[in-house]
Amino acid sequence: MATKEMICLTCGYVGKPITKTKGGCLIELTLWLFMILPGILYSLWRLTSKEKVCPSCEKATMIPTTTPKGKELLKKAKNQRKN
Repeated sequence: MATKEMICLTCGYVGKPITKTKGGCLIELTLWLFMILPGILYSLWRLTSKEKVCPSCEKATMIPTTTPKGKELLKKAKNQRKN
């Protein structure tokens, strides 16, 4: 299913969100090299902690523009661009 157009509650960005994975690759690699069990647990946590975030501010505050709040924010953004 294609991602719908969304609007960020924090910065007002309109578009598609990006997927961001929490944690760091370097930490994951280090844990795998020196400690197998913590490496497995850290990898599993990273795989399950992915979230859709705003490409502009990287906050997880994006909502669909088809919701009542989304429509309201989209209307405000369009009015501000006109002025």
